[in-house]
Amino acid sequence: MRSSKPLDKVFLSIVLILSFAGLFIFSSAALGVLAEDIQSFIFIVLKQLVFGLTLGLIAMYIVSNINYKNWQRYSLYIFIASAVTSLLVFAPGIGIESLGARRWVNLGFMTFQPAEFLKLGFIIYFAAWLSSKKDHLDSLKEIALPAIAIIAVPMAILIAQPDHGTLLSIMCAAIAMYLVAGGKIKNFLLIILLGFVALAITIYFKPYALTRIETFLDPFADPLGAGYQIRQALIAIGSGGVSGRGFGQSIQKFGFLPETAGDSIFAVFSEEFGFLGASAIVLLFLALALRGFRIVRRAPDNFSRLMVLGIVILIASQSFINMGAMLGIIPLTGVPLIFISHGGTALLFALIEVGIVLNVSRWAQVR
Repeated sequence: MRSSKPLDKVFLSIVLILSFAGLFIFSSAALGVLAEDIQSFIFIVLKQLVFGLTLGLIAMYIVSNINYKNWQRYSLYIFIASAVTSLLVFAPGIGIESLGARRWVNLGFMTFQPAEFLKLGFIIYFAAWLSSKKDHLDSLKEIALPAIAIIAVPMAILIAQPDHGTLLSIMCAAIAMYLVAGGKIKNFLLIILLGFVALAITIYFKPYALTRIETFLDPFADPLGAGYQIRQALIAIGSGGVSGRGFGQSIQKFGFLPETAGDSIFAVFSEEFGFLGASAIVLLFLALALRGFRIVRRAPDNFSRLMVLGIVILIASQSFINMGAMLGIIPLTGVPLIFISHGGTALLFALIEVGIVLNVSRWAQVR
């Protein structure tokens, strides 16, 4: 059954502006790759345009017409499928290791990052599970401990990869969903404790995580080593001034700043469009979050409310984590800037998530 109400055009408009502006920004940042290897430049541009944006927009349209209740019906199977798919990164001959992390699966003709599927699978299942427990939200045994067990699944997979940025965004979404569902503060503290345990485990088994924290506290202690990327990012952002150098005129993207079309794209954009351009991007993501929260408030039932909340927090938190890392506000985590950074899988799944939110907006109650 399909709602006769129109989807939220304001939310859709913000997403489309970010997506097409993102392609514009990406085309400039990718020139840094072109200067090094023309084949890599052609590959990442085609992947972003075809697999990310084009396929993503098609998927968004299709998903926006699928009744959101179907996600609740098959939530457990989706979560299991996303977890199993994420484990493929550890399979010999299939999983790809790069810079000490195993986050990609080789599909033959391209690579795929299963963590994006895991994020969505977790949000859908956690929303369905929480909405089914609405009468037991004050119970430690019925809610807090099982919630920790559910969260531990993506946590274990992402720590093993490792992918701390994605884990952080999932934790932000899980905490928000738990509290909005009606979870008690005293039980919520157990989830926070779980986060600290995960951080301690990560630092013990992955010492470079501690190095990132130390670099965050003093980015200039090792300017040619651990602090190199953040130092170059701050130089790029600072040299942009108020209005920037102009489109395509970034200097830092040519041999200085690592991952210019990926994690560091916000720094490149800030250099070219300055404080005004960077502020515009921040405001667009803020507007997307606020409009998303409006849809949350008007959602027709508990499941849709929690699912949309989780998706909005995922997108917003990951985006602000990326920008915050480039500004030196938080430690570097290696997550892309949604709708803008290189990463066809991230863009595809972000647009699928947007499609789910748009479908819920069709059923939104008038308040």
